[in-house]
Amino acid sequence: MTVDSPDPAPRADRPVPAPGATPDEPGPVPDATGGSGDGAPADPGASGARKAGLGRSSLAMSLGTAASRASGLVRTMLLVACVGSIGTVADAFDIANKLPNMLFALISAGVLQSVLVPQILKSMQAHNARERLDKLLTLSGLGLLSGTIVLVAAAPLVVTLLTLSEPAGAEARELAIVFAYWCLPQVFFYGLYTLLGQVLSAHGRFAAYGWAPVANNVVSLLGFGAFILLFGHAPADGITDLSGWTTAQTLLLAGTATLGIAAQALLLIMPLRRAGFRWGFRLGLRGIGLRSAGKVVGWTLGAVALEQVGVVFLTNVLFAAGQSGGDDGATAAGNFAYTNAMSIYLLPHSLVVVSIVTVLFPRMSAAVNSGDLPGVRRDMSLGLRSAGVFSVFSATALVVLAFPLTKALIPTASEVGVEAIAPILRAMAIGTIALGATVLVRRMYFAFEDGRSVFVIQIIATVSLVAALWLATVALPVTAWAVAAGGAFALSTWISLLLRVRGMSRKLQGMDGPRVLSLYGRAALAAAVAGGLGWLIVHLTDTTAGSSWLAAVLVTAAAGVVMGAAYLAMLKLLRVRELDDALAPILRRLGRGPA
Repeated sequence: MTVDSPDPAPRADRPVPAPGATPDEPGPVPDATGGSGDGAPADPGASGARKAGLGRSSLAMSLGTAASRASGLVRTMLLVACVGSIGTVADAFDIANKLPNMLFALISAGVLQSVLVPQILKSMQAHNARERLDKLLTLSGLGLLSGTIVLVAAAPLVVTLLTLSEPAGAEARELAIVFAYWCLPQVFFYGLYTLLGQVLSAHGRFAAYGWAPVANNVVSLLGFGAFILLFGHAPADGITDLSGWTTAQTLLLAGTATLGIAAQALLLIMPLRRAGFRWGFRLGLRGIGLRSAGKVVGWTLGAVALEQVGVVFLTNVLFAAGQSGGDDGATAAGNFAYTNAMSIYLLPHSLVVVSIVTVLFPRMSAAVNSGDLPGVRRDMSLGLRSAGVFSVFSATALVVLAFPLTKALIPTASEVGVEAIAPILRAMAIGTIALGATVLVRRMYFAFEDGRSVFVIQIIATVSLVAALWLATVALPVTAWAVAAGGAFALSTWISLLLRVRGMSRKLQGMDGPRVLSLYGRAALAAAVAGGLGWLIVHLTDTTAGSSWLAAVLVTAAAGVVMGAAYLAMLKLLRVRELDDALAPILRRLGRGPA
């Protein structure tokens, strides 16, 4: 659960984003010419070139991310088969496996994104580029290594902070601590992945960054597959009795998770060498630009710390729900069910929106550095409208198809598991539209070196999530807490977006508001028509959580095709030209579009 920083690895099973946070992979930086690293010129006025560059690079990123997410879904299927969707082992492992993301965000992701990315750009343009880059990477690498060692030693304390709300869950807490010892080394490899990925992007190599997480998923498939062969499937209602759980099971499960992240990071070394990059160990702080970045770091770290406060509260509530169960004694949805819902929720965002943002951000950052506010506004409008075309439809599809989609994507989930995951997904989906837009806007605050605004907005987002979720725990039964957590997350996402847009509009002296709002309004109308047709198909086929996997796949496919066709037709009818821009790179690849 992290974000704007990690999910550093585009992994389908990664933890829950924090309140007001934005799950996206770390963005690349422009190349030495001031362009985006994909051949597109930095000139903000060259709109045709900018659109071409956006199409080529975002498509390359999307293909890699699609492969990562597809293999990540298979990984999730196997993990659910290993430990179930609910139960003591599932929740304990989920807490331990989300810690690397949370702590990476807390100790370094804010620094990496607010300091490293801008400084890599400046280093590539400096006369002593090699020296500055070596120093930046050496300093960051040593900081990650030392921080990881401290975190592994503090595993019992950190896990306890996430499980304070449920005294009866002492046994689950102890298991989570053991898992954490094996999972926390991921912090170092997440950091290494981010560092090497930023250098690759600075050299114009976007694809490798998107494809590397496939290595993580391949390792996980092998490890979790071996687990199933050796120890069998988890029961339908999860594993709550730990008397039969062994050390070998713990080592294979947690060791596989960490080995996968290591493979993902180390795989980037090969494309870096092919790009001609050679890193040299070089100590020193002079001349690497940290003094100018210092004013952003404090605010950024404060915002990340606030994110994690919300994460800690949410995790405690989910852990309590998972360990308490309902009035009939059945296990309620907890941490792992929430994480599975989040993995599906992030799919459309990571496949399309992140790629758009990743390619646009370097160009917009360069325009900020040159004082070209009209260029920033143009690209901001382009990014918001392009993201809106996809995110509005995604939100509708997630709401309408929540149950069959969950069963189709996680076939190893039992009927109880689907009934736990799908309502959470539906509650989260309300925030999908805001999520797509807030990613781009938040990054621009960093480009303007305005960490204070990010911090202030994060206070409001965190308070909104915590307050909404606390009220839910007071007013609702424990079985509804996980769904309420999904709704609280969506609420905080919308609040943070509105606040960020308001502040960014002041900075840019306007954000092409009427044009952007017109796009979202027309897209919403088209999505409403498509959603109605999709709901009709699901209703007529009587698809439930207990339906077979094949039935869920067929219903999802049929409803998805009908919804997609209706949505595209309505967009054409409503003259949404952003659709043509979004589809242009794909049509060119198929030989149907203009060169």
